[in-house]
Amino acid sequence: MFDIEDYNYDLPEELIAQVPASSRDSSRLLVVERFQASVLDHHFFDLPRLLKPGDLLAVNNTRVVPARLSGRKESGGRIELLVLEHPESEGTASNTRWCLAKSSKRPRVGSRLLFDSDVSGLVEERGEKGLIKITFEGLSSIDLLLEEQGVTPLPPYIKRDAEDPRSPMDRERYQTIFSRPKGAVAAPTAGLHFTGSLIAELEARDISLVEITLHVGYGTFRPVMVRDIRKHSVGEERYIVDPDTADTINRAKGEGRRVIAVGTTVVRTLETLAGNGGDISPGEGTTNLLIVPGHPFKVIDGMITNFHLPRSSLLFLVSAFAGQGLIKKAYEWALEKKYRFYSYGDAMLIV
Repeated sequence: MFDIEDYNYDLPEELIAQVPASSRDSSRLLVVERFQASVLDHHFFDLPRLLKPGDLLAVNNTRVVPARLSGRKESGGRIELLVLEHPESEGTASNTRWCLAKSSKRPRVGSRLLFDSDVSGLVEERGEKGLIKITFEGLSSIDLLLEEQGVTPLPPYIKRDAEDPRSPMDRERYQTIFSRPKGAVAAPTAGLHFTGSLIAELEARDISLVEITLHVGYGTFRPVMVRDIRKHSVGEERYIVDPDTADTINRAKGEGRRVIAVGTTVVRTLETLAGNGGDISPGEGTTNLLIVPGHPFKVIDGMITNFHLPRSSLLFLVSAFAGQGLIKKAYEWALEKKYRFYSYGDAMLIV
C-alpha cells in the first residue's frame, strides 16, 4: 500500500496527449463508481446527466503565469528559467525571485544573465536542485516581462520546440475558463474540460459551482524519490478560500448534498481546511498535505481528475479516495480503450 512500486504502470508514449481535445468538453470521461466497483465510458459533455441535482462542484480558479524565460549567460551559453514566485500584489512586488534554472552549467553567484529588451538578471544566491535567486534589472516589473516574453510552462512530457507554432494555442488552452488570480506554474488540469455552455447546463440541472484558489507550485512536477510514499514531500502551495465559499460548502454538507472536487488541488485544499466535523474554515495560507491510502476524507464525496503519471503523489491521492484496486482497474481499462493521458488528456469522474 505504501510501496512506490505499487503505483507504477507502463504507458505507451502515443497515449500522452500533446494537444488538447478539439473542444474542451469533447474529451472522454471515465466514470468510476466506488461502491459498485465499476467503470463506464462517457464524454465530458455528459457530466450534467451523470451528476445529481443539488451536487456542488468546487473548482480551482488559479491562473498559470507564462513563467518560462529564455536568455543567455555572460559566457554566451543558453539558459532557461522557470520563475517560481508570483506575489499576489504586483504593484509592490520585488524583482528578486527564486527561479529554476536549466543550462549546461549552473551560473555562479554574482554573474549576470542577459535577456531581450536590455533586461538582465543578477544571480544573488544558489539553492538546491537547480534553484537560483535572481534580481531582474532594466525593467519596471518582472511580471510585465513575463506577460510580454514569457512562455507557458508546460509539463516536460508535452513536447514543444522553442518556436513551436502551437505556443499561442497553449496560452489559451492551458488555462481553465475559471482562471483569474495569477500565481500557478501548472494548470489545475481537471478544470480544463469545462465550457460556458456546460456550466449553463449544469446550473439548469440545479448543480452549482464554487471557486477556491490554490496556486499550483513546482512541487507538482517533483518526482517521488523515496520507497515509502508516506515520506514524500509535495512542497508548499498557497491557497485562498473566502467566507462565502466556505459557507456554501458547509451548507451543502449539512444538507446532505454531495461536494465534488474538480481536481486534486481542490481536494488537498478542502481536506487541509476541514475540521473534525467536516466543516471547512475560510482563510489564506499554505498547504503541504500529502494524501495517501488511509487518509480520512472529511469533505469531498467525489472528484473529477485527469489520468496521472506513474509513481506520482497524485496517483497516491486518487488511490486513497477510490481504493488502490479500483484505480488499478480503471487505469487498465483506460489503457485498453486508449484514453489520452496527463494534462491535455481525458478525465475521470470518481463518485
